[in-house]
Amino acid sequence: MRIGFTLPQFGELAHHPQHAARFAREAEALGADSLWVGDRLLAPVDPKVGYAGTDVIPPEFRSALDPFALLATAAAATRRVQLGTNVINAPWYAPALLARSFTSIDLLSEGRLLVGLGTGWSPEEYETTGIPMAERGNRLDECLDVLTAWWTRNPVEYRGAHWTVPASHIDLKPAARPHPPLYLGAFAPAALARVARRADGWLPIAPVGRKYAGTDPVAALAQGLAGLRETVEREGRDPARFDAILRVNPDADASVGDIAATIVRAEREAGVGHCFVELSYLAKDVDQALDLARRVLHRAHDR
Repeated sequence: MRIGFTLPQFGELAHHPQHAARFAREAEALGADSLWVGDRLLAPVDPKVGYAGTDVIPPEFRSALDPFALLATAAAATRRVQLGTNVINAPWYAPALLARSFTSIDLLSEGRLLVGLGTGWSPEEYETTGIPMAERGNRLDECLDVLTAWWTRNPVEYRGAHWTVPASHIDLKPAARPHPPLYLGAFAPAALARVARRADGWLPIAPVGRKYAGTDPVAALAQGLAGLRETVEREGRDPARFDAILRVNPDADASVGDIAATIVRAEREAGVGHCFVELSYLAKDVDQALDLARRVLHRAHDR
């Protein structure tokens, strides 16, 4: 199992950006295989939609560093780990700007970027970015079209319902060929169908902690991944080449043992070979985050 961790981006960790490079460098030295960012813009006072099926927004989302700045920092500070996004909310951005940022980070890291995209869930964030939330699925499809063209063609031209790229010379291409691996986060049926049609892999989530007692996220993961690979095959694609990277999402009550057990079960029971652990709810500073990473790696690899 390849195991990664989130970069210090949210909550208390976001208030110490001067330590982000040190975290990336030391996490790599500990044996981490990947480092990850997400994409939160704000935490509404009275949210119309809460987080993860609740009616509230975690206080950690009140502080958020820019994902692209963190990835660039980690790219400069490391040599081996992969650098991933889980997820960038693609409809918020003009696809050409996303393509330029992703290409730059992939080149800075010499081909270590994993691109994970999604659509988000917060109406207030869509309101703030000026993008109609009802258009998010269509805009994600167009974004995938533009990214593919930007990375694999020259000149590049695209004309869609929402975005346009006039015929242009784009000489700078990613180091990863034909382009960085592209993953999608999805749970709704239409979104999962898009994953099967268009993505190199899926980004599922396994919650861990006391409030999830009585549920079995690993069993649900195994069932969901098996069904998704069947859909991939029906789309005429090779399910053996379809990947999944699991986000292990522990709450503040989760222990290192709980996290390690979830990682091990995901590999043994669902066949997942790569996961990463969200540290925002467990660590208040970079030293604590690094200690958690060290203990998770030790426990998971010892099982």
